[in-house]
Amino acid sequence: MTWRLLAAIAALTVPAVAQAQAYSCALPGSIQRPRPDLPSDSQPRRLLPIGGYTLAITWAPRFCRDEGDRPSAAFQCGSGNRFGFTLHGLWPDGAGKDWPQYCKATGLVPQPVIRRHLCATPSAQLMQHEWAKHGTCMAGYRPDRYFATSTRLYGKLRYPDMEALSRGPLTAGKFAAAMAAANPGLDAGMMRVTADQQGWLDEVWICLDKAFRYQRCPAHQGGLADNATLKVWRGRR
Repeated sequence: MTWRLLAAIAALTVPAVAQAQAYSCALPGSIQRPRPDLPSDSQPRRLLPIGGYTLAITWAPRFCRDEGDRPSAAFQCGSGNRFGFTLHGLWPDGAGKDWPQYCKATGLVPQPVIRRHLCATPSAQLMQHEWAKHGTCMAGYRPDRYFATSTRLYGKLRYPDMEALSRGPLTAGKFAAAMAAANPGLDAGMMRVTADQQGWLDEVWICLDKAFRYQRCPAHQGGLADNATLKVWRGRR
């Protein structure tokens, strides 16, 4: 029995606070080679000092509802795997509203690194994007260290009962409070909740200081107002 299967079984036996969020994740025999991810006119190279970090996690059922037919989403959404929250990425923030990005040219993320972290970030192309845009701005980091750091931070998170939250009246503030209650040291002001235009939960952005400790989010970071109505898609089309 593999460690991933053991982890999945353990997660499913925890009724309220899930250790997941790969409820089940079987790696494919081969992994698609990512394309280079490069700066552009709309996403230029930007060299700025790092003032802190954002750990971004994505609610996979909603993502698969809207994006599951894309070839790049096949592993996450069409392979029989089942995900809850997935790791979007670890983003260096600046001291103000702007942030560093695409700090230096880079090659492709090595296949062993992708394979090692694919059950956290279930897209090789997204991993290439995260390393190129964000990881290259972290001094002294290579892809293996960048993804090991982000996956470690993601792996520490615990989650409220998403099924129960999906069935009752919910606001962004109520969800943030539930998330905070599941994670010692994290409070609702240390995260931002985002949703799509229909109000379905999209992502949670957790604010970290330069030592990767939870900290209060800056006012400019955005996210939903506490009283905004929020819905949780449970994974049925």
